[in-house]
Amino acid sequence: MSGKKMPVFKGKDLEYYNALMKVRNQLSGQIQGCIDDALDCTNTEKRGVTTHMADVSSDNFRHEMELQMLTENGNTVKLIDDAIERLANGEYGICMDCGKPISEARLMARPYAIFCIECKSRHEEMMKSR
Repeated sequence: MSGKKMPVFKGKDLEYYNALMKVRNQLSGQIQGCIDDALDCTNTEKRGVTTHMADVSSDNFRHEMELQMLTENGNTVKLIDDAIERLANGEYGICMDCGKPISEARLMARPYAIFCIECKSRHEEMMKSR
């Protein structure tokens, strides 16, 4: 989030803000855990020199999965920060595609959603057809 002072949220906006921060804090903890794990040189079992080809492949696969997870979590944190900014600007909960309100159920399940369920479904169908 930018260095701007955040407004005080009330009512439903406070509920949305708290939901966003809950997910953000969970993801930040996961990201920090991955970083700490990657930098932990004391775990010799995990950091040992691998000589067997199967172990090398396994290590490479695990490393790729960790990088993918870090990237996805980082992208989601960015979506959350953008959602908090929209909340502060009074633009939260509006579909970025059609401009209609995003259902409360969707926002509670995925508080950083940028599309209503209909537009999200349409985007997913377009991705499948590629």
